[in-house]
Amino acid sequence: MLIPILIFDVALVAWSLHLMQQALDRKEFSLMLAGSLVALSAAAMLVVYFLASNCITYLTQPLTPI
Repeated sequence: MLIPILIFDVALVAWSLHLMQQALDRKEFSLMLAGSLVALSAAAMLVVYFLASNCITYLTQPLTPI
Protein backbone atom coordinates (compact mmCIF):
# COMPACT_ATOMS: atom_id res chain seq x y z
CA MET A 1 0.00 0.00 0.00
CA LEU A 2 2.95 2.30 0.56
CA ILE A 3 4.17 2.17 -3.05
CA PRO A 4 1.02 3.73 -4.62
CA ILE A 5 1.01 6.46 -1.97
CA LEU A 6 4.68 7.23 -2.63
CA ILE A 7 4.05 7.37 -6.38
CA PHE A 8 1.10 9.71 -5.81
CA ASP A 9 3.24 11.89 -3.50
CA VAL A 10 6.03 12.13 -6.07
CA ALA A 11 3.45 13.19 -8.65
CA LEU A 12 2.10 15.84 -6.27
CA VAL A 13 5.59 17.19 -5.59
CA ALA A 14 6.35 17.30 -9.32
CA TRP A 15 3.10 19.16 -9.93
CA SER A 16 3.87 21.63 -7.15
CA LEU A 17 7.33 22.30 -8.62
CA HIS A 18 5.72 22.87 -12.02
CA LEU A 19 3.25 25.34 -10.47
CA MET A 20 6.06 27.17 -8.68
CA GLN A 21 8.09 27.40 -11.88
CA GLN A 22 5.08 28.89 -13.67
CA ALA A 23 4.66 31.32 -10.78
CA LEU A 24 8.23 32.54 -11.20
CA ASP A 25 7.83 32.86 -14.97
CA ARG A 26 4.54 34.77 -14.77
CA LYS A 27 5.32 36.57 -11.49
CA GLU A 28 2.01 35.41 -9.97
CA PHE A 29 1.67 34.95 -6.25
CA SER A 30 -1.42 32.75 -6.54
CA LEU A 31 0.46 30.02 -8.43
CA MET A 32 3.24 30.08 -5.83
CA LEU A 33 0.64 29.70 -3.10
CA ALA A 34 -1.02 26.84 -4.98
CA GLY A 35 2.32 25.07 -5.42
CA SER A 36 3.09 25.46 -1.72
CA LEU A 37 -0.30 24.07 -0.75
CA VAL A 38 0.11 21.06 -3.06
CA ALA A 39 3.56 20.32 -1.59
CA LEU A 40 2.16 20.69 1.93
CA SER A 41 -0.68 18.29 1.15
CA ALA A 42 1.82 15.70 -0.14
CA ALA A 43 3.79 15.92 3.10
CA ALA A 44 0.63 15.80 5.20
CA MET A 45 -0.57 12.69 3.36
CA LEU A 46 2.66 10.86 4.25
CA VAL A 47 2.42 11.95 7.89
CA VAL A 48 -1.19 10.76 8.13
CA TYR A 49 -0.30 7.45 6.47
CA PHE A 50 2.48 6.70 8.95
CA LEU A 51 0.43 7.82 11.96
CA ALA A 52 -2.54 5.69 10.89
CA SER A 53 -0.26 2.74 10.17
CA ASN A 54 1.30 2.93 13.62
CA CYS A 55 -2.11 3.30 15.24
CA ILE A 56 -3.57 0.30 13.41
CA THR A 57 -0.49 -1.78 14.29
CA TYR A 58 -0.84 -0.81 17.96
CA LEU A 59 -4.57 -1.56 18.06
CA THR A 60 -4.27 -4.98 16.39
CA GLN A 61 -1.53 -6.30 18.69
CA PRO A 62 -2.66 -9.08 21.00
CA LEU A 63 -2.86 -8.17 24.66
CA THR A 64 0.00 -9.44 26.77
CA PRO A 65 -0.76 -10.63 30.29
CA ILE A 66 0.91 -8.79 33.14
